[in-house]
Formats: sequence, structure tokens, C-alpha cells
Amino acid sequence: QVQLVESGGGLVQAGGSLRLSCEASGSIFSDDVMGWYRQAPGKQRELVATKTSGGTANYAGSVKGRFTISREDAKNTVYLQMNSLKLEDTAVYYCYLGRPWSSGVYDYWGQGTQVTVSS
Repeated sequence: QVQLVESGGGLVQAGGSLRLSCEASGSIFSDDVMGWYRQAPGKQRELVATKTSGGTANYAGSVKGRFTISREDAKNTVYLQMNSLKLEDTAVYYCYLGRPWSSGVYDYWGQGTQVTVSS
């Protein structure tokens, strides 16, 4: 079992920055993928960014160039640095840990942290 605890959400003006953190605990594997998804009101949950233990990052097109994902594997922690925030970035952000070889059986989610961007 894996537990994910997020922090760092909040209210920020458009153009501002926020940094999200997520610490994983429990049965962590060295090849786990970690990342972030988000869900805005009335919309489906969508990928924001993921990063493999080998360092390969994958970003949604809407955040590329503005958001940066990083990992600190010694602390089982993943970060999301969000710059140049836009109104449309408002959503609940969920931390994710997954094992691609498990076809979704071993996907874990945090409780979510609210990010609100105001004009």
C-alpha cells in the first residue's frame, strides 16, 4: 500500500507561482512513476506532468514551458513548480504514483490540493 500526502496549494493571482509537494510513504518501488493530475469543476481528471525514476518527464501541452516537475527519490517526494499561472489552471491537483507494468492495478492517488488562480 502507498500513501500520498500533498501540500502547497492555495490562492494566487494570474501570472504568479506556486509549488506543490507530494510525499509518498509505504511500499515504494524504485521504478515507480510519480506525477500530477488535475480536475477542474465539471471536467475530467487530466494529466499535468509525470516523471519516471530515470528522469523522463511528460507534460500536458497546456503547461509545457510553465510548469516543471521534479523528484527527490531519497525523500520519496515529487514537486510541481507552477509559474505564469493562468485562470484555466484552477483545479484540484492530485498527486499520482503508478506502476506502468500493472496496467492500472497499482495506481495511487493523493487526496488532492486546491489551486485557485484569480484575475
